Order: sequence, then structure tokens, then C-alpha cells
Amino acid sequence: MTVQIRKTVTYVEDIGTEGGRPVSPSHVIAIVAAIVKNPWAGQGFVANLKPEIVRHGPELGKLMVPRLLAALGGPNELEAYGKAAIVGLNGEIEHASALIHTLYFGNELREAVSGTAFLSFTNKRAAAGCSIDVPLKHKTKEGARSHFLTASFSIADAPHPDEIVVALAGANSGRPHARIGDRYEDMKEMGVDQTKTVKPARAGA
Repeated sequence: MTVQIRKTVTYVEDIGTEGGRPVSPSHVIAIVAAIVKNPWAGQGFVANLKPEIVRHGPELGKLMVPRLLAALGGPNELEAYGKAAIVGLNGEIEHASALIHTLYFGNELREAVSGTAFLSFTNKRAAAGCSIDVPLKHKTKEGARSHFLTASFSIADAPHPDEIVVALAGANSGRPHARIGDRYEDMKEMGVDQTKTVKPARAGA
């Protein structure tokens, strides 16, 4: 591996009760994060980010995806997914975006779980110990509100000013006891023509 990774972190929530009612099977959200040396740190403004995007994307995907799926119990257990990148204070938000908004990275997870939806995302600049929120959505059903989720965590010593935290998250189900329906039900009730809605590309970044 040529990418400089200081450490990886795996965070898992296993929720057995919600709203005073048991959740069976339990609702599991897992996050895998890699703390990466910012490949553009100290170089000033870099116009062409592509070489490092191509180098980092596949390596990070191949490292992180198996760990995420293992935390959830395998690829068949993942129903929702998302991603995030947090660049340290000496970097540009574009640096964070560059490492996750690429098919070289995102397709590693999409292909592993037969997903068709683009991965929901956040990208920002922040100091070590910041709150990291990873939004999730259903891997194939764009309008499934039951799977609109947020995984939140923090890493006490990351990112350093010259680092980027890259995170992937997944869930084995929608929200426990979800009961607000989905957008397609709303459209039917409101008489909205579903054929006129814009459908996302199959393999978005």
C-alpha cells in the first residue's frame, strides 16, 4: 500500500431498544474510518488533483470496504450506506472531497453490496475531535425514507492539520420502527407524476 494511513477506526452501534420497544433483529450501524496523510499537504495550491485521486481511491476502498462489511456481518446484511471526509485545518475542503467523490473509491462499496444509489456524503474542514456525521440512504431505493439515517462519531486525535479522515458507514436496516412512509407514497397521494422526476445515474460517485 502506498497511501500513508496513520490508523483505522471501526465504530459499531447495536441498537436493541428504541421508543421503549424492542428492536428485533437489532439495528446495527457500523463506521470504518481511515486517517490518511493529506497527499497535497505543504504543496500550496495544486491544480491537478487527479493523480492522487486515482492512487488513493482504490487503495482506500479495498482496505475499508471489507472491514465495514465484516462489522455488519457480510455484504448481504448492508441495506444503507454513506461516506464522509474531514480535512484538517491546513487543507482545502476540495482535498477531502477529492478522496471520496470518485468512482475509484465509491464503486468498491457499491459493487460489493450490489448497490445502485449514489452514496450520501458530507465533507468539511475541522480540527481533531470534531463531530463526524455520515448520512446514509438505501443502497437501491432512493425514496425509502426509512433508511434516511445519520451515523455520528468522533476521533479524539484526528484529523491532524495535515490529515484527512475518510469514512464509510453502513446499516443493516432502516430506522427502528420507521413509520413515515416514503416519497413515492407522497407522490401518489398528491398526484405528482413520477415519470417526470429525475432519476440518478446508476453509478454516481
